[in-house]
Amino acid sequence: MQAGDVDLLVIGAGMAGLTAGARAVRKGLSVTIVEVGADVGGSARFAGYVWTAPDHDVMDRHNPRGDVALKRALVDRFDDGIAWIRSLGVEAKDAQPILSFGRGHQFDTNHYVDTCRRVILEHGGELLLETETERLLLEDGAVAGADLRAADGTRRQARARATLLATGGFQGDHALRTAHVHPRADRMELRSNPHSRGGGYRLATQAGAATGYEDAGFYGHLIPSGIPFADPADFVDMSLYYSEHALLFNLQGERFTDETQGDHLTTMALLEQAESRGLLVADARVFRDWVVGSYVEGAVAVDKFGLASKRGGRVGFAEDLDELAYLPEEWGYRGEVVRDAVRQFNEHASAGLEPKPGRDLDRLPLDEPPYYVIETVPAITFPFHGVRIDDRARVLGEDGRPLRGLLAAGSDTGGLWHRAYAGGIASALVFGLTAADTAARPAQRT
Repeated sequence: MQAGDVDLLVIGAGMAGLTAGARAVRKGLSVTIVEVGADVGGSARFAGYVWTAPDHDVMDRHNPRGDVALKRALVDRFDDGIAWIRSLGVEAKDAQPILSFGRGHQFDTNHYVDTCRRVILEHGGELLLETETERLLLEDGAVAGADLRAADGTRRQARARATLLATGGFQGDHALRTAHVHPRADRMELRSNPHSRGGGYRLATQAGAATGYEDAGFYGHLIPSGIPFADPADFVDMSLYYSEHALLFNLQGERFTDETQGDHLTTMALLEQAESRGLLVADARVFRDWVVGSYVEGAVAVDKFGLASKRGGRVGFAEDLDELAYLPEEWGYRGEVVRDAVRQFNEHASAGLEPKPGRDLDRLPLDEPPYYVIETVPAITFPFHGVRIDDRARVLGEDGRPLRGLLAAGSDTGGLWHRAYAGGIASALVFGLTAADTAARPAQRT
């Protein structure tokens, strides 16, 4: 059967898609939203903060190779995004520091996505769950909607003046991960909803969209090795955020990156190491202040060392520095090399000398026993490679010009982040709103 024309067809009901849908219906647009899963929300349900860099200088310093226009748009429109959240009756708390350089707001993402759904439906929008998008409709060089297939096999054509891709990335697809993230990316645990399998990416490329950048990296976190995620709550509980205050060693017993730049960046660096695994070493100070402390103000504190031990991960406890030499042989690390590396780091830190690799932030020695050791591996949340867009959320073709009628937002997009990161929820929020505003322009398809 064929549906009537709508102003905006949204493919994906996560943070970006629901934001766009709610904004669009409030502007008086007719909207249909298509979601492959059985419920809305996607990975946004596992978040709790929206944050980014506070200004252009900070953004450029931490994300120098990101697309300039997209970076500017994110920073400039962030406050309007917070105002939008509050306009829906969802509380966004006062701004607070996030990581070493960001600012953001804690808010109930479950309340937000459920509110967006309610707003869409109350304004006459249509929501189709457990529905696949098979292909985009192309007419006279423009995207004119999509062919859909419901779970029962029923097919339907949804025509639209503008179509938004917001399927959440391709982290759930091993082939795309190995092709565009890293040859070993398929081995990483998926720190995300399982439905983001590259639907938007494939639809866009089939329509002639440009993608990029290659070697842009991914967003994720370090987690204990050998412990599969049992529940979405593990996405936060098992993430070893404290790594930026600890020391990380590869199989050769070497530090290989500045851990203080952030756990999300260290995660990318560990993927490049032999077997993509390493030892995270913390002393009593780091354990007290960061392992069992709140990562950001308002977050629930979780003893990640204790949780990893309880779940059967590779963890070790050393009463003093010398005991670090007695790591289990089957782990594959030379304990005495790790011990000596920690000792050397402490000597350099105590003398005010720069370690190699350097440390920009926490330069204190790890010299307060006991020591806490966790073997860690990288987990992926979403890739930074994706569909290229301009600052109006219009999908770009290979010639750099917008593909008429096609928009994209959130983790389906590429170009914003390049081996750097300052807020995925913020990007989905800002460019979801931007996509709705673009769709509301009468000349969207011209």
